[in-house]
Amino acid sequence: MEKNREKIETFEDYSKNYSPEIRKRLDQIQETIKNAVPGAEEKISYKMPSFRFHGILLYYGAFKNHIGFYPASRAVFVRFKDELKYYKQSGKRPIQFPHDKPLPIRLIKRIAQFRAKENTEKIKGI
Repeated sequence: MEKNREKIETFEDYSKNYSPEIRKRLDQIQETIKNAVPGAEEKISYKMPSFRFHGILLYYGAFKNHIGFYPASRAVFVRFKDELKYYKQSGKRPIQFPHDKPLPIRLIKRIAQFRAKENTEKIKGI
């Protein structure tokens, strides 16, 4: 699962460097977020897929044993504390979704919607 050294500019550029199983997981996350937050803009940032909606929503990326999910807000870790306790967290607090377990699609959707609401309130000064 080593990334090529070529420039990564799109989600397709990013995901093509992974096995079909990992690409499927990345695609599931991408589709979940697009459906959860209509109008969210897809970007590659820090060489990872990311979404923006009135600011950064989240980042995610594939690693050897897991998908790293970076919600870009400490409030997520408070709001979803009970659900996140089942997932390893380290470093700058990425959530690790292991490859040998199903992706928590409903949780990913709810986090994306929470972040969209958080960013919208921030720009409205709420």
